[in-house]
Amino acid sequence: MTPNLRGALWMILAMLGFGIEDAFYKAAVATGGISPGVATIQFGLTAMALYALFARQQGVPVWSPDYLRKPLLIRTGFEIMGRLFFALALAFTPLSTTSAILQAAPLVVMLGAALVLGETIGPRRWIAMAVGFTGVLLIIRPTPEAFRADAVLAILGMIGFACRDLATRTAPPHVHAAQLGVLGFAVVTFAGVLITVFEPHNILPSPAAAALICGTAIAGVIGYTAITWAMRTGEVSVVAPFRYARLLVALVLAYTIFDERPDALTLAGAALIVTSGAWSLWRDGRAGARARKPL
Repeated sequence: MTPNLRGALWMILAMLGFGIEDAFYKAAVATGGISPGVATIQFGLTAMALYALFARQQGVPVWSPDYLRKPLLIRTGFEIMGRLFFALALAFTPLSTTSAILQAAPLVVMLGAALVLGETIGPRRWIAMAVGFTGVLLIIRPTPEAFRADAVLAILGMIGFACRDLATRTAPPHVHAAQLGVLGFAVVTFAGVLITVFEPHNILPSPAAAALICGTAIAGVIGYTAITWAMRTGEVSVVAPFRYARLLVALVLAYTIFDERPDALTLAGAALIVTSGAWSLWRDGRAGARARKPL
């Protein structure tokens, strides 16, 4: 199995985890049994505790001095931005729309890979990414309505997450994935505190909402671990397009849980997204096979 294929599989697992995380979080907040800020705090603390147990099980310390070094401080800043704005978007925007806007992240990641990490990106990969982005446009159909406050929240969250993924690539390789998880969900908790400051009313969790947030944390830990390994495996420009799998998960969950009905354009856009990611991986596999062929 090539590094790019392993990275793609990790990314697909991450998107499945994140899709379930989004649905659980939105369901908890939608019941009115918990406010977004308090939900984010519970989510962050629960997932941070799970990662701390994972770190101990792996024999690595929970605290690392690398947390205070420049690469991880940059990553932390973007993590705060992504978590803060995306949590607000999930609370106030339809799941399918929020997830669709998030799918523009691979474009940001690809641009960063070329401009910051120095990866060479051929025209075919750019075309594949453009096809996938066309699918996103079919779903969100930019109109004046798309630039309401809630859409801006999702866009800001998307930019934060994309830059976080790029910063993960530059993080010290000796920092364990469990340590990155502890740091990441400490940031989630901090973002929740910031949200509560501006909430008119902080609602403590009902039993049902608390259970949903615990499910959010478990799914989030799975997704966070998988995306950390994905961004450390293979080429970013090959792995990044498989973030689009999150949209398909979101469409299914939005349909089954929140009774959101995607129309024909939405389904066509999803088809373009899947095709672009699958074609990118297929081309990479053929190129790798040619490179390994003996002379």
